[in-house]
Amino acid sequence: MTNSAERPFMSIVSPVYRADTMLDELVARIVASVAPITDSFEIILVDDRSPDNSWAGIQKQVSLDSRVKGLRLSRNFGQHRAITAGLDHSRGEWVVVMDCDLQDRPEEIPALLAKAQEGSDMVLARRFQRQDTFFKRLFSQLFYGTLGYLTGSRQDSAIANFGIYHRKVIDAICAMRESARYFPTMARWVGFRVNTLNVEHAERAEGTSSYNFKRLVNLALDIILAYSDKPLRLTVKAGLVISATAFLGAIYMLVRAIEGKIQVLGYASLIVSIWFFSGLIILIMGVIGLYLGKTFEGVKNRPIYVVDELIGPDTTPVTV
Repeated sequence: MTNSAERPFMSIVSPVYRADTMLDELVARIVASVAPITDSFEIILVDDRSPDNSWAGIQKQVSLDSRVKGLRLSRNFGQHRAITAGLDHSRGEWVVVMDCDLQDRPEEIPALLAKAQEGSDMVLARRFQRQDTFFKRLFSQLFYGTLGYLTGSRQDSAIANFGIYHRKVIDAICAMRESARYFPTMARWVGFRVNTLNVEHAERAEGTSSYNFKRLVNLALDIILAYSDKPLRLTVKAGLVISATAFLGAIYMLVRAIEGKIQVLGYASLIVSIWFFSGLIILIMGVIGLYLGKTFEGVKNRPIYVVDELIGPDTTPVTV
């Protein structure tokens, strides 16, 4: 994926969406934070086919600073595929992944690097005081709690994409070419020595998050289906519980019938059983169908993303 010749010390990867007015400040603050550490770094801005003037802003930054590289995807592939595109084109020994909305503060990068150099392969930024709305924080806690339960792994709602990762971690993540992408879970899956660092979480510079409720639900489904078979296991357990309940219910109805307390035999139990088991069968078929759909999507082996334009230094296309 990368060329070791003239490899920079650090790469900063940021997916860009609806951020045309924030790019000047984003790049300036990254440069101001990283330049005192090293003069060998690159900034990779990935335009996820933003509907605003983000690409024009990226072109401007590339023309002003030779350390900035710009990628424009052929359509909107989603944040985590855009991150993958940036990682594939990164060359640094250390790679920082951060959002473009300036809630991930570039000023935290030196502290993340210092923590990593104490003996970690990756350091994840933990937002100990999140500057988000109440409902976003609530949904995030529910999302990560459910994800942790279904995947059998520990999840922390205060940790997202922001962090610093050694080259071997990034290479391992880039080797994972499945279509369902979720960077934080992939980073945890590859292992290596991991640490966390509490960082300040800033308020969004302007605008609102592009993740609405529908997109968050779709993302949650993708992650759960990609990293866990627990929903299938839960359907088996549900089937056993329902079978046991039905057996006890049958005994109860038989006793009432013997005692002569049922006026119209079988009607109520028949209707309830039909509705209940029909709904259960449809639910189970739906869960299985979702897994089959994800399997079908995976065997097509399509590219994770498609690059439309690539500008800046070392603009050799990468096979995806």
